[in-house]
Amino acid sequence: MNRLQRLAPDTLRLERHFDAPVETVWKWIADPELRQQWFAGGTKAEHVGSFELAFDHDQLSADPVPYPPQYASHKGHVAKLKILRIDPPRLLEFDWAGGKEGIVTIELAAQGAGTHLVLTHRGISGPGPMSDFGGGWTSHLDVLRTKLSGGVVRDFWALHLQSIAAVKAQLGN
Repeated sequence: MNRLQRLAPDTLRLERHFDAPVETVWKWIADPELRQQWFAGGTKAEHVGSFELAFDHDQLSADPVPYPPQYASHKGHVAKLKILRIDPPRLLEFDWAGGKEGIVTIELAAQGAGTHLVLTHRGISGPGPMSDFGGGWTSHLDVLRTKLSGGVVRDFWALHLQSIAAVKAQLGN
């Protein structure tokens, strides 16, 4: 299941099913060494309070692919976020850009032998960021699914740019 919905002008909701137990998916979300393989490293998500995401998307592609020019300045960026709510292995909620780009909530629930993930990002500042976040979350969750199934992502940036275009078309941005 891949579902993306705009719940409000500033809110996206993505749903995914992973063929892995909740505890495994949680490890890939909370542990920075695993998380850097599909999203961003940083610090471990373990309690309410300070939290960092370190972005180096060179880690996401098996092939050596350059950052697109519009993202090159973000390489190596460390985002200082705040975990607002956490209930391992079921819930992680954190602010984005000090709340300037909203709040991200990730919820996990067992679904058969797998996991149903719901990611809600609310408080997005406008149509451009809506497409960027929608495409970003879509591509990163696709990488997570690939990694959980033992697969390889050859070119993250191609996937990312396709995801942004698809989200723009779907949302009409």
